[in-house]
Amino acid sequence: MSSKDAGVLQTIDQVLLQLIDQQERKVLELGLRIHPGLTPEDIRNPQDFPDLLESYQWNFEDGILAGLKSAHMALRAKLLESG
Repeated sequence: MSSKDAGVLQTIDQVLLQLIDQQERKVLELGLRIHPGLTPEDIRNPQDFPDLLESYQWNFEDGILAGLKSAHMALRAKLLESG
């Protein structure tokens, strides 16, 4: 992999981190509207909060977050593979 390609992948890595951060905040804010007092740790364990799991909107946004995290892990694996 060329250094240019590695630079592009690193830029994408940074963009994905920003998107993940933004989506985590969105999921937490929505979760707080559904169940006041939630913490970021609580959001990572939604099975403890049935009212979250009953919300189609929350599940949709959490699914987007999961997809972003999966894409980020795949990119990181590629970076490590080529490093």
